[in-house]
Amino acid sequence: MKVKSKSRKVNKAWLNDHLNDPYVKLAQKDGYRARAAYKLKEIDEALGLVKPGHRVVDLGSAPGAWSQYLRRRLAPADTVVALDILPMEPIEGVTFLQGDFREGAVLARLHDAVGGQPLDLVVSDMAPNLSGIASSDTARISHLVELAVDFARQHLKPEGALVVKVFHGSGYSQLVKLFKETFRVVKPQKPKASRDRSAETFLVGIGLKAGRAPEA
Repeated sequence: MKVKSKSRKVNKAWLNDHLNDPYVKLAQKDGYRARAAYKLKEIDEALGLVKPGHRVVDLGSAPGAWSQYLRRRLAPADTVVALDILPMEPIEGVTFLQGDFREGAVLARLHDAVGGQPLDLVVSDMAPNLSGIASSDTARISHLVELAVDFARQHLKPEGALVVKVFHGSGYSQLVKLFKETFRVVKPQKPKASRDRSAETFLVGIGLKAGRAPEA
């Protein structure tokens, strides 16, 4: 019974923090599906990543807050494609593709959605289901980041940029190294909208190094 009581206290404390979170309230006011929109907003405002005329892909897009932000920042004619293995409610002006971007059929649909053109920006808020086993969780997190980097190598313009979510801890330095091997400029970002007690942070890579750009 003590365990259940403790669990209830933890859940109640989380719910209280969530309901009183200023970014949760702001998301409700601004019509965003999640507070995560403000993380991308802060990163974009700091680095100027989203620009008119861009083609952008949002990996791991559900529930859609990052895609909402991107759509609002770009002109109606600009391309925003959201990808996720989970379903996502439609967003006007955003092309949603449900499926695994490692699969050929999904990539073919993506190719059509972006008009066969390379991308200006790839963003990834992907995160695995954590098991609580440090070594296993580190491997899962690293794998998703590596997938995003590989996707960027294949689809970004030479001057394009990639934003991914990572976590401080075991494996973080290796992911920074991977970014530095791939991009000319690497900038770690910890937006204010990311809770202080969270190990979550973001890596931004700008400009593919020679030999990393996609083939024409």
